[in-house]
Amino acid sequence: RYVLTILIYVVTLSSTLAVTHYSVPEELEEGSVVANLAGDLGLDVKTVIERKMRIEIIANKKYVDVNKGTGELFIVERIDRETLCLAKTSCYLKMEAIIENPKRIFYIELEILDINDNAPHFRRDIIDLDISEATQAGERFSVSNAVDSDVGSNSVKAYHLSENDYFTIDVQTGRDGSKFADLILKKSLNREQRAVHHLLLTAVDGGVPTRSGTASILVHVLDTNDNAPTFGQEKYEVTVMENSPIGSIVFDLNATDLDEGSNSDLIYSYSLYTSEKTQETFNLNPTSGELTVKGVLNYEDIRIYDMEVIATDKGVSALSGQCKIKILVEDMNDNHPQLSIKSFQSPVSENIELDTVIAVVSVSDKDSGDNGVVDLHIPDNMPFKLRESSDNYYELVVSEPLDREKVPEYDITFTVTDRGSPPLSDNETMTLELLDVNDNVPQFSQSFYIIRVMENNAPGAPLSSLSAFDPDLHENQYLVYFILEKEIANTSMSMLFSINPENGNLYALKTFDYEIEKEFLFHIEARDSGSPPLSSNVTVHIIIVDQNDNTPVIVSPWRAHGSVVEEKIPRSTDKGSLVAKVIALDTDSVHNSRITYQFLQVTDASLFSLDQYNGEIRTMRMFSYKDPRHHRLIVVAKDNGEPALSATVTIKLSTVETAVKAYSDMTEMSLEYDIFSDINLYLVIGLGSVSFLLLITILVTIVLKCQNTKPSKSAPPSRNSVISERNSTIADSTLVSNDAYWYSLFLAETRKGKLVVRQPVPKGSRYIVSSIPRGTGQSETSGSAASTLQV
Repeated sequence: RYVLTILIYVVTLSSTLAVTHYSVPEELEEGSVVANLAGDLGLDVKTVIERKMRIEIIANKKYVDVNKGTGELFIVERIDRETLCLAKTSCYLKMEAIIENPKRIFYIELEILDINDNAPHFRRDIIDLDISEATQAGERFSVSNAVDSDVGSNSVKAYHLSENDYFTIDVQTGRDGSKFADLILKKSLNREQRAVHHLLLTAVDGGVPTRSGTASILVHVLDTNDNAPTFGQEKYEVTVMENSPIGSIVFDLNATDLDEGSNSDLIYSYSLYTSEKTQETFNLNPTSGELTVKGVLNYEDIRIYDMEVIATDKGVSALSGQCKIKILVEDMNDNHPQLSIKSFQSPVSENIELDTVIAVVSVSDKDSGDNGVVDLHIPDNMPFKLRESSDNYYELVVSEPLDREKVPEYDITFTVTDRGSPPLSDNETMTLELLDVNDNVPQFSQSFYIIRVMENNAPGAPLSSLSAFDPDLHENQYLVYFILEKEIANTSMSMLFSINPENGNLYALKTFDYEIEKEFLFHIEARDSGSPPLSSNVTVHIIIVDQNDNTPVIVSPWRAHGSVVEEKIPRSTDKGSLVAKVIALDTDSVHNSRITYQFLQVTDASLFSLDQYNGEIRTMRMFSYKDPRHHRLIVVAKDNGEPALSATVTIKLSTVETAVKAYSDMTEMSLEYDIFSDINLYLVIGLGSVSFLLLITILVTIVLKCQNTKPSKSAPPSRNSVISERNSTIADSTLVSNDAYWYSLFLAETRKGKLVVRQPVPKGSRYIVSSIPRGTGQSETSGSAASTLQV
């Protein structure tokens, strides 16, 4: 990148000695060729090769060496002239070259030429100068000069100063040709306007291209005491409250001085125009200028204080300023308002009328103006209000209905507050008690009581507690309990139940039987002891719960004597034919009356089956010649109670050789077929008789219903009669309806040659079931020969 200027001259010192001179710029790149040494010595490459000449540098080989094959002189390491020759103006490298065949020695001189590779720089980057603001214009100030490692035209040639209104520079040349600058003040400085001046001094060299360096000059303007202290205002007006505590701040004087240091340190003092009374009442801090209360302030004694304050600086030639202060003493709200309760009525009845006066209160305040105006109030959300009756008199009246059960008493706080700043207040609390009035009816915890009582209960046993609550007090709260009389079947409730009049505990006076009495409905009244008394009543529903206390009764097949029944069936009976049907009834309810049937004993378990729900006994196969002619079947009918109760029936079954076909089906179609095809004449006559008797029964029932006669006594006594309150509906899975029962009973009894009839009893709530031996012609229940079931 550099232009090589090679000046070659040969000076012959003798026939064997010569000096070769080269000039090269500094900082040539490594490997750069300086000159062709062989050519400069008068030798070409061919000659060097043929003679096997050897050229070798024997000095300063660190920077320069020669190519032994071509004779070229090249740079080994970059050369920095400023490092090699320091501050010298000229710089040389001297070396020797040896050539063999014939052997000769040459002296070589390499001059290192300077380039502008260094910029001017100042010994300090920041130059600080202190100049008084009293310095006259034209004053000269020396600043450090810039230096440049380059030489000649590449060194510092000029200085430049940044543009400003106060300073300029003058460039001087030293004996060694170096350049330096002096700073000259163009006009006077003012520290109060500008305390520091920032200048930039630039040094420029003469190289191409030029290089430069800069230094910052900070001129600090030194203060002189040329400014007097000043206050923000010439006159001040300050307000201070009377009774202000000693030491409280009245005003903070803050005079300013544009100077600095001791020239701005101020001392505050009273002038001769300030009275002694004022100086005794207020203290002036000489250092801070703080004005505080020194004596007692009383608005009634002195309302205005005038003073004059002087501020003086501590400069050599001290300067001062002054101001006037007017202090106004303001009246203070230093009297508390007063309240007085003239009358207060307590206790009062809770049903007191609205707008009734409860209390009279007076208020007052010794202050004047707003400080003497007062307001009286009571807490919010209270059922009272204040009403002004006259000047400074107020009445407390009832504004909402009172309820002792919600709030038994009120703590009423009367608070009087004046309108001063800050406001002052006074208060007084009174307690208002409320007297109870019988205004609450007794309350039961439930509006309807359901009480379940197990039948066969012990008389006098407690059933439940029906206590009520009355929020009133004393006698208004004392309750008495009654059973409201109600007759059921000429029986009063008080004969069945008893209630403790003091605590409402309910008792049963008799033992109940579910099969006779299932429920009771009556009312209990609770009455307080107030005047007049208040009461409320509640409905009580007593439900008698059934116990398994009735044993099942077998009503079919019909048994004339004992528990053994004899039946005959054709031996040719088909498989699945109905042999017999056991029907049992239980006067208990729900699960206690659910009947299931089981064999206790059977002659041949493979021949007969028993349906556990409907009691039907059927053949499981046809009879064979190996089967015995007589069979003994024992059936037990068991209810579902805990513990279970049961009844048994023994059926002696005999097979006969006859053409009579067994009734194998219970459906209506099969029955009709059997009647009109296979049943003998007796069966047909029996069916006709049953239909006739059924018609008669319906007619009798209608007549009795119309006559509305009283119930008759029970049916004629019979060993097999049983009475049930089931209203002709049997709650058993084997009897879906009354018709199913009659149908089953008809099949069982007809085979015995008996007629089955249903006879109504008065009121139509029961039926008398009569099983009459066929052919007797009886149409009503009679004697012990018939089996009667009332349902």
